[in-house]
Amino acid sequence: MAEAVELEAGGRSVRLSSPGKVFFPEHGYTKLDVARYYQAVAPGVLRALRERPTTLQRYPDGITGEWFYQKRAPKGMPDWIPTAHITFPSGRSADEMCPTEEAAVLWAAQYGTLTFHPWPVRRDDVDHPDELRIDLDPQPGTDYDDAARAAHELRAVLEEFGGLRGWPKTSGGRGIHVFVPIEPRWTFTQVRRAAIAVGREMERRMPERVTIKWWKEERGERIFIDYNQTARDRTIASAYSVRPRPNAPVSAPLTWDEVGVAHPRDFDITTMPARFAELGDVHAGMDDTRYSLDALLELATKDEHDHGLGDLPYPPEYPKMPGEPSRVQPSRARKKAPGPD
Repeated sequence: MAEAVELEAGGRSVRLSSPGKVFFPEHGYTKLDVARYYQAVAPGVLRALRERPTTLQRYPDGITGEWFYQKRAPKGMPDWIPTAHITFPSGRSADEMCPTEEAAVLWAAQYGTLTFHPWPVRRDDVDHPDELRIDLDPQPGTDYDDAARAAHELRAVLEEFGGLRGWPKTSGGRGIHVFVPIEPRWTFTQVRRAAIAVGREMERRMPERVTIKWWKEERGERIFIDYNQTARDRTIASAYSVRPRPNAPVSAPLTWDEVGVAHPRDFDITTMPARFAELGDVHAGMDDTRYSLDALLELATKDEHDHGLGDLPYPPEYPKMPGEPSRVQPSRARKKAPGPD
C-alpha cells in the first residue's frame, strides 16, 4: 500500500495514511479519492459545518467494513480544532468537535469519516438551533421525484408562513432536505413544534402524497416529513457529505430551479468537484438572512386550539415528554384494547 501523503487545506497540511485503501469496492474509490474530494469542496463543506458540534460517521475500512458514529471528539484531535459541550436527551454529555477550518474536514477523512452530521446549533449557544431542517423521506412505493414535488409545495408553505426561504439539497439517497436559517432564540422543543406545523400544513395540501404519521404502518406510499429530525441530538447529513453507498454519492446543495430536474445520481465524489469548480457553493448565501418562526408557531397554536392537534411521538430512546401521546403503535394498541363486556 502506498506511503502516506500530505494534503493541503486552508494553509494547513494534513497527513493521510494508507491512501490506497479501497473504500468503495464497486468503483475502486480509495481513501485518497475521498480526501481529495473533500479537498476540492472544502469551502462548501466547511460552510455547512463551521462552528457546529459534529458527529462523524466513520468507515475505517470502507463501506464494506464495520462502521460507527463518533460523537465524542476523537483522542489525539489537534488542538486547533475546537469542541463544544453538548447534552443528549439521556442526560449524558460529551465534547464534540466543531470544525472551524477546512483542514478539520481532511483530518476527519484521515480517520475514515465519510459523512458529517452537524447539530443545528453553533458552539457558542448549543441549546438554541439556528436552522429549521425539514427531511422529506420517500416511503416504499415513492421515489425522489415524489420528494421533489413535495419540496416545491414545501417552498410555498414556507413562503406563506413568515416569508421563510428554504435551501434544498439531495440527501444522497432518494430524499430531499430543506434547511431554513432561523434566529437562534427558540428551543429544540419549539423548533420541533414548528416542524410539526409545517408537516400538518403539507398533509392538508397534499393528503395523498405527504404524511407526518410517525408509525410506518400508517404512512402508506407517501413522502414522510420526519419532524423528529428536529429533536435534540437528531442530525442530518451535511451538504457535500459523502454517503456510504456503492457509487459514493454526495448530499448536493441545489437551487430551486434544479429541484425535480437534477437527480441524486448526478452527484458523487467524481462529479461534484467539477460542479463546485464551475458554480462554487450554491448555498453560499444561506447564512446572510435569518428568519423568524413566529408564524409557524402561531400555526401550531391554531392547530391545537381549532383542531385539537397536540404533540406527536418522540423517538423511542427519548424520555417521555410533557403532553406527548402514547408511543405504542396503533396496531398494538388495538390488540391491547379491552373488548366489550
